[in-house]
Amino acid sequence: MNESQIDLAAAVALGSIGDEDQRAVAELLDTDDPVLRADFTQEVQQTREVLAQLASTVATAPPPALRDRLLAAISTDPAPSTAIHHSPTAFRQGNGRSTPSLRD
Repeated sequence: MNESQIDLAAAVALGSIGDEDQRAVAELLDTDDPVLRADFTQEVQQTREVLAQLASTVATAPPPALRDRLLAAISTDPAPSTAIHHSPTAFRQGNGRSTPSLRD
């Protein structure tokens, strides 16, 4: 199977295919290549199984000490240096070269 066929199998497993994709699925399933048909069907099934596992997972709260460790790490990390921005009026055009303006 190529990358687009794998993507198509994922779309089928998610149930999110449009008319054009449905035609492509029909062509895949009507192909004379039994290996391609089997691979496509297997890919759809495996993707559905993974999606079912993901849907059944339960989020767990992080350990209470994690927040304290993160805040401590952030407070000891030096702040990133700030970029120096020049105002667009800081330079004036003269003879084709930019020179600093004495006004700014």
